[in-house]
Amino acid sequence: MRKWIAGLAVLLAVSWNVCAAEEKPAGEVKSFPVYTDAKSPDNHFIPSGWMGDFGDLSMDDKYMGEPHAGSTSIKFVYTAKKTQNQGWAGVYWQNPANNWGSKKGGFDLTGLNKLTLWMRGEKGGEIIDKIAVGGIKGTYPDTTEVSIGPIELTTTWTPYTVNLAGKDLSYINGALCWVANADSNPNGATFYVDDIKFEYDPALKPAGKKTQEMPFYVYADKGSIQNHFIPSGWMGDYSDLKLDVGSADNPYFGKTSIKITYDNKATNGARWAGMYWQYPANNWGGADGGFDLSRAKKLTFWARGEKGGERIEEFKVGGIMGEYSDSDTAGIGPVVLDKEWKQYTIDLTGKDLSYIIGGFAWATNLDVNPDGAVFYLDEIKYE
Repeated sequence: MRKWIAGLAVLLAVSWNVCAAEEKPAGEVKSFPVYTDAKSPDNHFIPSGWMGDFGDLSMDDKYMGEPHAGSTSIKFVYTAKKTQNQGWAGVYWQNPANNWGSKKGGFDLTGLNKLTLWMRGEKGGEIIDKIAVGGIKGTYPDTTEVSIGPIELTTTWTPYTVNLAGKDLSYINGALCWVANADSNPNGATFYVDDIKFEYDPALKPAGKKTQEMPFYVYADKGSIQNHFIPSGWMGDYSDLKLDVGSADNPYFGKTSIKITYDNKATNGARWAGMYWQYPANNWGGADGGFDLSRAKKLTFWARGEKGGERIEEFKVGGIMGEYSDSDTAGIGPVVLDKEWKQYTIDLTGKDLSYIIGGFAWATNLDVNPDGAVFYLDEIKYE
């Protein structure tokens, strides 16, 4: 971590007046603040866990312009310049500062069942991928992980709630995190957060896995809030792949499509390559993050080749195995692409889609693409 980040964390630890190493049970307390006002003695946790393109972030936790309540709020500026070449950034509130699970420092929040916070955007339209409670691993891991999102901010202060009913809150080090990405915020994002607190709501019931409405997009357009899953699961000769999720070269619909370039050099010695759209990113079954897509009867997508004749061995739904496995799998292939856009369908009739973390995938190899392959995808959706 850069020295200036470490220094910032130290200053925050002082300014937030947090006892960083002490684990305190919530007990019978019905409200446990994370942030109420700058320098409030009631504040807990420190926004020290800067992630992804942390060089794109700046924060003012004493911002005095139009707070939701009190005299201050927290102002975040995300420039989306990809300073660390990640394409995303986020911040964790931790205890103690910069605790990624290596130190014992969490709080026992048993008896509380939700986290509430207020947010607003500077201009409106800022997209936050997710807001999460818990999820930090390590020697001293959080006892739960729950997230909501994506959300699109307005210029009006709006409350957001993370339902924690029925969750094990006996040890929480990562009280809150937010994540945003450059594709959804190409011009960056400035937004405000205020009145963050854990609470108890006697009427709140445990949230089940929500059955998603159709259509359910994997990809609609670059940065669209309708997009779900992340093309993070690069496989085989992954170094031979290039991905552009915002290609303006003759999209099928909207302003952009996905352009994939496969240079069949066998850089990683596999002689094949592929890509999974996952949720959350890089989830190979180790995290609970699937969607219930039980209402879907098919997945449709449009594809074309740069020259025509490019061969994709398989297009696929599901199939990821692990502690949290996909509930089923289906696919088509091989497919030889035309130069013009053509729609393809994966039949999902009779499939168990109650839990899907691998929303879409493709794979090919160098033997069937001796000159490599450039191809495009658009309008990927469950219906």
